[in-house]
Amino acid sequence: MSLRRRLSAAVALTVAAAAGVVMAAGAAAAATRYEAESAPATCDGVIESNHTGFSGSGFCNANNAAGAAAQFTVTAPAAGAATVNIRYANGGTAGRPADVLVNGAVAHAASAFDPTGAWTTWVTKTLTVSLNVGDNTIRLNPTTANGLANLDYLEVDAPTSGKITVWLAGDSTVASNSGSNVVGWGRELGNYLTTDATVVNNAVGGRSVQTWLYESAVTSTKNSAGECVLSSTAYAARWQAMLNASTGMKAGDYLVIQFGINDSSSTCPRHVGTTRYRELLTAMVRAAQQRGAHPVLVTPAAALTCSGSTATPNRGFVTETFDVSTATGTPVIDLHKLSYTLYNSLRFCPFNGDYSSGPVGAFFANDHTHFEAAGARQIAGLVTKAVRDQQLALSAYLR
Repeated sequence: MSLRRRLSAAVALTVAAAAGVVMAAGAAAAATRYEAESAPATCDGVIESNHTGFSGSGFCNANNAAGAAAQFTVTAPAAGAATVNIRYANGGTAGRPADVLVNGAVAHAASAFDPTGAWTTWVTKTLTVSLNVGDNTIRLNPTTANGLANLDYLEVDAPTSGKITVWLAGDSTVASNSGSNVVGWGRELGNYLTTDATVVNNAVGGRSVQTWLYESAVTSTKNSAGECVLSSTAYAARWQAMLNASTGMKAGDYLVIQFGINDSSSTCPRHVGTTRYRELLTAMVRAAQQRGAHPVLVTPAAALTCSGSTATPNRGFVTETFDVSTATGTPVIDLHKLSYTLYNSLRFCPFNGDYSSGPVGAFFANDHTHFEAAGARQIAGLVTKAVRDQQLALSAYLR
């Protein structure tokens, strides 16, 4: 690609509703696409159309220089966290990182815009930012002499005041009840949400991601790859209901997924290998995205295991959950780390193994994994605090 030509004046890009703003097909109702062609946003470079595959009538080819930025003006009907999809192409061999500034403040420092293989190969990078009600500026400021990747558009899913459903998929640590005194954090989640958000908790005790999706179709036999054989590829009723076009996940809803505890079993039907785990988690994420819903991944809550006076990490599939997050552009809440960090702050260790009394007995139900209502409420608090701290769009519905 030839060196980008410097211009003394910024070239305008279309972002106003009357000039190049379109509602994104298949996305949530609040998602608005800001094409990169004319005013009032700016491109420190040129508008070109010489590489196919772009949306609209062109793209921003900014100068090859640190600080040669592109800036968009976006409108939010309400204040809160928003999802921003940035479509770009980078046909070079090196990454083109950029600071993402919102209203003049850095929201994401040196955010990666990695090579895409060709200038005609366009990919979407997803970020979460906090917007004010009304107009906001989103500025991409390159941090190296390579400048920006070519920018096609920004697609912004801004916060709204509409009613949404938060769908939960997971195991007993999420489920409403899995025994007389066993309460999952999903039952307590609604206490942290406004009345505009309704929780539908479809988590079920004892399930891996595969048995949750396929239920009794998962046999006790392993195949040559070491995975449990399916007798049928028909989904369990719970997932079919969530996929229902009329009554299931809809645009603007949220799908919160937490597995990784039962999946670590060595025997079928619970056993899930790491590759299969990533495959199934990805399928669930993609299904939500196709419906305009927002998936959120959650690493498994830690059990209470002590090394002297320290609660220690103990769950698998944490790395694999982050892998799916990276591959799909889905936010992830590291509940595993947050939970054992909480146990340390509450001084649960050292522990004598008595779950019938004391602070540990009030938090856990009969074992080191399952929660009493009070413990579940604190775990739900960790999840919602992470939603707010990570500026996920769901934070618009927190109390």
